[in-house]
Formats: sequence, structure tokens, C-alpha cells
Amino acid sequence: MTLTAKQISPTSLSIRGGVCMKGNIYTSEKCPLCKGKLRHSEDRGAFACKNHPGKAFPIQKCWVKFGRDVRKRFQSYKEAAQFLAGLRYKSVEGSFDARDYRADNPLGFETQALKWLQIKKQTVSPDTWAKSHRNYTYKAIQVWRQKNVKTIGYGDIEDFLFSLDVGNKTRANAKSVLHDLFAWLSKRLSIPIPEFPQIDFELGWRNTVTILTQQQIINEVKRVASQPKIWLGIRWLATYISIRPGEMRHLQEKHIDNNGAFVLPNALTKEKKTKIVPMLKEDIEIYRSFPSGFPDLYFFRHDRPNGSARVGDHYSKNVMYVCWKKACKNLGVDNVDLYGGTRHSTVSALGENFSPEELKQSGTMHSTNKAFERYFRAEKSKSIDIYETIRKKQNGYV
Repeated sequence: MTLTAKQISPTSLSIRGGVCMKGNIYTSEKCPLCKGKLRHSEDRGAFACKNHPGKAFPIQKCWVKFGRDVRKRFQSYKEAAQFLAGLRYKSVEGSFDARDYRADNPLGFETQALKWLQIKKQTVSPDTWAKSHRNYTYKAIQVWRQKNVKTIGYGDIEDFLFSLDVGNKTRANAKSVLHDLFAWLSKRLSIPIPEFPQIDFELGWRNTVTILTQQQIINEVKRVASQPKIWLGIRWLATYISIRPGEMRHLQEKHIDNNGAFVLPNALTKEKKTKIVPMLKEDIEIYRSFPSGFPDLYFFRHDRPNGSARVGDHYSKNVMYVCWKKACKNLGVDNVDLYGGTRHSTVSALGENFSPEELKQSGTMHSTNKAFERYFRAEKSKSIDIYETIRKKQNGYV
């Protein structure tokens, strides 16, 4: 079959045997005999000139154009023809995706991962984003770079996770971050989520102390702390078990209601939901004893420069921890960290007075003003019952 000029025109469509053949191969080189325009001849596997219909010219430098989105240059006609045949096959098969061939590589892992990180930054706490999401995502970017996300499979993920020089618990955390990323990619780009390897691990136990020992440590903290708010923060962590250390350190003046509640916004909490925690009367009085600050100031803030910390910066995670460990050392208490010695020890002791369901409910979270009003309309909520029991235990009355 001899192709006519119309059939090999730059419409990116050619007809062969009644089958629509999308795409074509082009060259900017001219006919060596008359300097006329050369057009691709499918039958000859070369280029032809309309002025010399009996001749074919094996031009090498060419490019493939496939629809509006795919345009790729080649230094070999054979490679160009193979590439075009592959595109046509995928088009007929229904698996063709123009995004796979765009010059800006929109499906590159780094391109999509950086977009996801910016979105995720708005939905998780700053510490979680920096230590978990950004950390593991950047490690994956170093390995996969701009690898097409559609081609990243089980083997790639398994190789990456087990290349990390970490324990299985940390490896499982990295897996969770990547799975979250690929679930987002699946929704955004309509691609399947790859299979992930199974990672087994056992959680370690945190050492705890009795309430009596806990109170002795807190009293020692009060004695050795350089600032009274260090003692207060640790005391509150041991009482208000629904507040985590990171949330406590990031409390701003506006997050402590003068009428008696911690009001943690969704941007501050791990659950990304507004959390309202009622305060005991004695803690309200202690809070009021401190000079009030501007609403956006951190409550647990440095009043003077401290190493790399500037005046007004919130406490780092080490400020309360170091003071806690110093108090423990003074009292001969070993291997009890701040979280285990405050929240976990308190929860263990409360098992004598409350069911697990009741303790779980003590971390009640409300997200509207109406819920806030209903919550405080009651004379004594279950949360207050629990916090009062905690304080009685700390004072040796229970």
C-alpha cells in the first residue's frame, strides 16, 4: 500500500487497514535532493518527499508527536518508531496516560510528595509534621526522586523501608506516612494504592511510679526548677491526662480561659479537633497569680534568653524533661521518663476508681461554643470528678 500525501499529513492521524493510527513521527531535516519537506512513511519505515515518490530517506533525528500532550525527540528513527508503537498500544488498551510523558513530569514522586507535604502541614501539629511526615517523605524523595508514582510498587516500598537504619516501630511509622501519601495520590490522581509490606513490632512498656512517688518528684521539681512554670507544667501533665506534653508546651495565653478551662484549638491537638479541658479551682487561682500576657504569647515561654531560645519562645521538649530527670536523680528514681511518670502513672493509679471507658471520656473534646456552654452548665462533670480524684491522690487523701 502506497501512502498518499493526505494520509501522512501532520494531522497526527494515519489510516492503515481501516484502523485509526494516532500519532506520527516528524523531522526538521529536508530532502537531500530538492530541500523539500520530508514526511513520515509508515510502510517504508522512513521519510519520503512528495517530489521523489520512489525514494525513501533514513533520517535519524526526529520526534514523536502523539495528541496534544506528548512530544518527544529521538536520535534514532528505530527508537522513535518503537516509542510511537508503544503509545498506540496503550491507547488501544486504555492504559494511556498523557501525564506520563509530559516534560514537567507531573507524576514525579518528588513533585507530588512536596504538594502533599504542604497540604498535610495544615492538618497535623507542627511537631508531627516535622518529625514524622516531612522526615520520612524527604528520605523517600532522596531514593525515588522523580520516579513516576504509578510505577512505585511493593518492592520499591519494601526496599526503602528496610534500608532505614531504625527499629521496626519507627519503620512502621514511616510506612504509615507513606501509606497516607499514596492514599492521597490515589484520590487526587486516580491511581491504585500499591501493596505495602507487613511490619510487625511490639510496643515497649513505659515505667511508671506510684502517685506518692510521683508527688515527691513533682515537689522536688518545684525545688530545683529555675522557673515556677516548669513545675506547674509538670503538675498539670500529671493531672490533666487528656493534654499531651507537646500540646501543653504550645499553649498560648488565649488557650487558657480565665473562667477555668484549657481551650485547645484543632491546630494544636493531635486529633485535629478542638479540645476543652476543665481546670480545678486551685489551678485557676495559680494561673491567675501569673501576670497576664498578650493573647498570642505562649504561656510556657522563656522570660530571658536561654541558649538558642529567644525571649517569648515556648519551652522546648527538653525543658520540663531535663528538670524531671534531675528531680528523679535527686530522689534515686531510675528509668522513668516525663510522660511515663506523669500521664501513664496517673492513669494506672486511676484504675482503682474509674473504668477504662470513664478514663477515655475524660479527654472530652468539644468544637462549638454551644457544646462549651452545655459542658460547663453541669455542676460537676465526669472530667472534674477524675481530676479531683487525681489531686486527692497526689495529696495523699485517697
